[in-house]
Amino acid sequence: MSNSKKPSVGLIGLGIIGSRVAASLRREGYPLFVWNRTPHSEPNFLASPAEVAEAADIVQIFVRDGAALMEVIKSMATSLTSSHVVLNHATVSPDEALEAAELVNKHGAQFLNAPFTGSRDAAADGKLVYFAGGSSDVLKSIRPILEASSEKILMMGSVEAAAYIKIATNVIMAAQVEILAEVLEFLTLGGVPLNRLGEALQYSVANSGVLAMKMPLMLQGDFEPRFSAKNMLKDIQFALDIVKQRGVELPVTAVTAEAFRKVVQSGLGDADVAALATQYDYSGKEELLFPLEAPNSLLASASKSSLAPVRKKSFLKTIFTRGGNG
Repeated sequence: MSNSKKPSVGLIGLGIIGSRVAASLRREGYPLFVWNRTPHSEPNFLASPAEVAEAADIVQIFVRDGAALMEVIKSMATSLTSSHVVLNHATVSPDEALEAAELVNKHGAQFLNAPFTGSRDAAADGKLVYFAGGSSDVLKSIRPILEASSEKILMMGSVEAAAYIKIATNVIMAAQVEILAEVLEFLTLGGVPLNRLGEALQYSVANSGVLAMKMPLMLQGDFEPRFSAKNMLKDIQFALDIVKQRGVELPVTAVTAEAFRKVVQSGLGDADVAALATQYDYSGKEELLFPLEAPNSLLASASKSSLAPVRKKSFLKTIFTRGGNG
């Protein structure tokens, strides 16, 4: 271990997010040791997850799914000690998160489930939001490391709770992206310039951060991955599988999953979720003339005030008074 004032950190998975978190950790002065299934030209790139665990007591894991997560943990298991904290940042099912935690704990180490919200650009800016699940004491001990790549860390409760929350937020996002793709086609059929929707949404409670981010990409045909379609389909399927076991249906989620499945089957699984627009003819044919901003300025300013609960309540009251029609 390094004698540096800041603890050494291990990071496994140098994909879209992991590579940018690694850059944030280096900017903050953390000694960093990394590994990726595909070799990268990176400082301190080690030969295996086990070597990463030998070099650092805190290990962040950014892999695609539960199978990859378990493979990494099993690979490093014999190197884990009571001084280790393993952090999972992959979106996995609640059962997979619990299985990973049990395996890490079996080898005497601590586990924190910490999936995140925020895509490529948020990761590059160090503005991810982590949904933490597990021991609050463990979170406290490694909080500065998570803060290096985030603007907020939210404690959700148990290991499984963090997984449920992450899946839920992705289901909401996916449905919004699908309905946006659909209404843009609806407007096309009506002969309405698509950029007018951006102007209208600025004054409507129908607006959201997802719409503000994805509408320009759909209109411009920019599908460079920020959050891939195949990963979104994976996460939606978690929700469908869980409710199926309980005899419950999620009809909107099921339809959304089919829309993403078509995109993946068309060969665009690695493209951004905005590639749902490719199912229609308007994609890439129009610029957004009215910059669309996320409707969070009031909530953001309220959160910084001691009157935040009152202001948030007023904001929600305004929405319901308008009847949802903006």
